[in-house]
Amino acid sequence: MLRSWRAEPAARIKVKKIGRLRFDSYPLLLYLSVLMQRYFVGTSGWQYPEWLGKFYPEKLRKEEMLRYYAERFNSVEVNYTFNRLPSEKVLNAWTAQTPKGFRFTLKAHNAITHSRGLSPGDILEKFLDVTKMLGPRHGLILFQFPPWLQKDMRAITAFLKRVPDGTRAAFEFRHSSWFCDELYERLNKKNLALCAAESERLTTPPIITANYEYYRLRLVHYTDKEIAEYARRIRNGSSKEIYVYFKHEEAGTGPILASKLNKKLKK
Repeated sequence: MLRSWRAEPAARIKVKKIGRLRFDSYPLLLYLSVLMQRYFVGTSGWQYPEWLGKFYPEKLRKEEMLRYYAERFNSVEVNYTFNRLPSEKVLNAWTAQTPKGFRFTLKAHNAITHSRGLSPGDILEKFLDVTKMLGPRHGLILFQFPPWLQKDMRAITAFLKRVPDGTRAAFEFRHSSWFCDELYERLNKKNLALCAAESERLTTPPIITANYEYYRLRLVHYTDKEIAEYARRIRNGSSKEIYVYFKHEEAGTGPILASKLNKKLKK
């Protein structure tokens, strides 16, 4: 069943009898699901000289940035893979600098999502093989499609057939024509997430299509009130895992906002 952010009020939930005890079924399940939730919060990328003196110590070497970042956040969205397929040596270097429990989300190569539309060659399978090299540190895959790519249900259906069952991935569509029930049902059938992206140009409808969620918060500034509202929405969901990434930019606000959200989620 597809879900949106708006949870049904507890007062309207039918009381369910469990043995001799009676519980409001939805609040009980929601409480249990929150106990099992895992949050992965970070930024899109980590190696930015502009962050020196803002997030990183002023004299921190770029080779030390990932280790410093991973001591403060438990996940990162990797843009590197949008332009090149990393070697096993590169992936091993990344994992060596991060603790157990850290998750890398890899953005799909542009030859999969941009230059060939929805008909990539065997690079799709090659990319999927690369993600497996991360082992337990592999989080999700982000398939981000360009703003000019309009809805084509036949093409996306064929594309999804090539994505193996059990793949954990988020799909970001940046043209409003894609936002329809037909797409949501296709993603839901494969347990693939609709990426909830918020930017100055477009905001994705808050539809949940998988048992995990993926958020890309692209604004440079969020107020404390807005961060608190995102934390409330995330905690009130019933997904097992939630991934949230803030924008990378020269101002260095991304890691500051990610830290604020982390603190709210841990309260």
